[in-house]
Amino acid sequence: MAGHSKWANIQHRKKAQDAKRGKVFTRLIRELTVAAREGGADPESNPRLRLAVEKAQAANMTRVNIDRAIQRAAANADKDSLESVMYEGYGPKGVAVLVECATDNRNRTVAEVRHVFTRSDGSLGETGSVGYLFNRRGVIYCEHGDEDEVFTAAAENDAEDVSGEEGRFIVTTSPENFFRVQTALKGAGVHVAEGGFEMVATTEVELSGDDAQKTLKFIDALEELDDVQNVHTNASFASDDG
Repeated sequence: MAGHSKWANIQHRKKAQDAKRGKVFTRLIRELTVAAREGGADPESNPRLRLAVEKAQAANMTRVNIDRAIQRAAANADKDSLESVMYEGYGPKGVAVLVECATDNRNRTVAEVRHVFTRSDGSLGETGSVGYLFNRRGVIYCEHGDEDEVFTAAAENDAEDVSGEEGRFIVTTSPENFFRVQTALKGAGVHVAEGGFEMVATTEVELSGDDAQKTLKFIDALEELDDVQNVHTNASFASDDG
């Protein structure tokens, strides 16, 4: 795993998200709603909801708004029911892409997603066309961390992989072990800059120059869509392109 590449990618996305704070809140509420509806309203027994609550709190969403979203979902009070859907396809230069959406209208969402793929020289595929290239994992991005502390906390709590250097590390875990490892890292004084469940590619396609820029613009265009929650790709961007 290319640590600097991953950090360049996440920094690029965070800058774009910070510039659109209102949209971030909308996505957080959608994720809270879908997570509670599909896995139950108790964060302790619903890892997806627990993570959604943590992300909402980190974005300074009030507890009242968080609880309201969960309660509405649990009561199925929304007139239009949100559901999770994952679209698969190939982007520029043939990179594999998974587009995670929360939608109340699949026809609208797939049309919008397909339009972005088409205009970016990509193609939307059938279910399973690229999904086999990814595994769902917990991914924790650590910043300003001491190497020994990061590796020790990760190893003692059965993390799957640690990569990175110069104070920036990426710790990969099984989904079931994510919160245990994250808690251990924080307890060791490591700053967790970002963390969550991701679809991690088993192999990566390294891009640079114009190819990298075109692919980043493609990802941006997907993330601009209202129904898109997350975009996962096997593209790896050179550090000087982030």
